[in-house]
Amino acid sequence: MWQLLKEDVKCIFERDPAARNLLDVLTCYSGVHALLFHRLNHWLWQRGLRWPARFLGNIARWLTGIEIHPGAAIGRRFFVDHGTGVVIGETTVIGDDVTLYQGVTLGGRTLNEGKRHPTLGNNVVVGAGAKILGPFTVGDNARIGSNAVVLHPVPEGATVVGVPGRIVRCRNRSAECLELVKEEARQQHAFDAYGVAGDTDDPIENAVESLQKEVAQLRAEIDRLTQKAVG
Repeated sequence: MWQLLKEDVKCIFERDPAARNLLDVLTCYSGVHALLFHRLNHWLWQRGLRWPARFLGNIARWLTGIEIHPGAAIGRRFFVDHGTGVVIGETTVIGDDVTLYQGVTLGGRTLNEGKRHPTLGNNVVVGAGAKILGPFTVGDNARIGSNAVVLHPVPEGATVVGVPGRIVRCRNRSAECLELVKEEARQQHAFDAYGVAGDTDDPIENAVESLQKEVAQLRAEIDRLTQKAVG
């Protein structure tokens, strides 16, 4: 556990330019404090000491504003930046080198006692205010944009934004990710001013399209008559 804690502290200097020195990180970073509590609480939870783990978890929430259920499994070099409002559910699994920002929720959508929270792969970044809800996997190296609401699995290397979350970029250019981007683009309704959806008939647009067709027909007729006159 000591090695885990050293790695948790060291990684902050690599991801936050505001981190000045060790004293600064140990005393001023709520994410570090919450993680220190969680490493202990998870150890207690795994050994059947459920009530002490939950009680200490509540103390950590009061002190830091970050709620991590002691049952959540968190990998190495985990960093919560700013931290306030972060919630991590009981059956969440988080890989190595993951970064969360303030207001992130890793939650569930059912009352099932089994797996109901997400699994995050390695090197995942989740932006401020994002919600990842459900027992699915977010692949390695994925990026979740601020305030996105993610309800479905995310392939490796994908960038997800919006409500509901949609894939807008594939960093590793995998076939699975690219196909999902195309499918979501087909289903996505564009936003227009005054609430006009992209699939709604616009009379002005229809009129312009009609005029363009008429112009094309007239040009074709002119070309036909010109060729006939020359011939």
